[in-house]
Amino acid sequence: MRQAAMSAPHDWGMDVPAALIVADPARMAAHARAVAAGGARLVGQVAPAAADARIASQIALDLVIFDAQGMAPEPAADTAHALARWSTERGFRVVAMFDRAAIDTVAAPLLAQGATLLCEASAAEQAGALLAALPQPALRLNDATREREAERLRLLNEEVARLAEVLTQLAAERPAQMRDRTPDYAAEPSEEPDPDPRIVRATIRARRMREQFFRAELFADPAWDMLLDLYAARLEGRRVSVSSLCIAASVPPTTALRWIGTMHDADLFGREPDPTDKRRAHIKLTDHCANAMRGYFAATARAGLAAG
Repeated sequence: MRQAAMSAPHDWGMDVPAALIVADPARMAAHARAVAAGGARLVGQVAPAAADARIASQIALDLVIFDAQGMAPEPAADTAHALARWSTERGFRVVAMFDRAAIDTVAAPLLAQGATLLCEASAAEQAGALLAALPQPALRLNDATREREAERLRLLNEEVARLAEVLTQLAAERPAQMRDRTPDYAAEPSEEPDPDPRIVRATIRARRMREQFFRAELFADPAWDMLLDLYAARLEGRRVSVSSLCIAASVPPTTALRWIGTMHDADLFGREPDPTDKRRAHIKLTDHCANAMRGYFAATARAGLAAG
């Protein structure tokens, strides 16, 4: 009876966002309560195997909550790819929740869609992410959880935009115009040679060594840690999975995934498919970002400084 009441069309105005839950039946109730608390209209609850057909028949849809926690890798990956395709076609948002083991199969296909990716997140983190992902109707504008999440995302976007501007200036060796979250800027190729990848790896080891003497959270800098790891991998001719990059970030996986998504939006990171497994994708530096990293290591070498 409660579910029917939450889904009844006459209880909601047309401007209220419509949400669909894709999850194992045992996990649906908590998400349904979160949808109601967020001021959204629940239009359905389906098992992952039925998601594709349900979305195809749904007229209005603003948000899909996909809970892949505990799912086997193959069906979780298939559902994630279907949601990525539908999100591109229909323009709805996706909030995906999954275990660490599913980072590569679930997170990778959804990165380019701007999905909210939650890996082993707490109930509070899930509620905050859901509120932040919902379209902003006139009601609940003063919701404290939504405001905190929105502020955190704003600060993250600003930090990535600042980093992108610095990297662009390094690569181009001239002032650059930078706007938040715009991938249409270009950098001139650097004429500097690539450093020995062992130098980049030594830089990474030196950064990790600090944790033997200080608490790791004192030096949390996931953007730079990921840039270093991807640059070293590029020089070594290796591919980097999403899960491997999360480990390199040295922060909780949900935080790392948020950074990866924002760096992708800023055109610093790109995706490439796994040639042996269509369900997976790898992360790489974009060419202009790699040029900037090359310029940075060349500049520190010329100045006789150790890259940090």
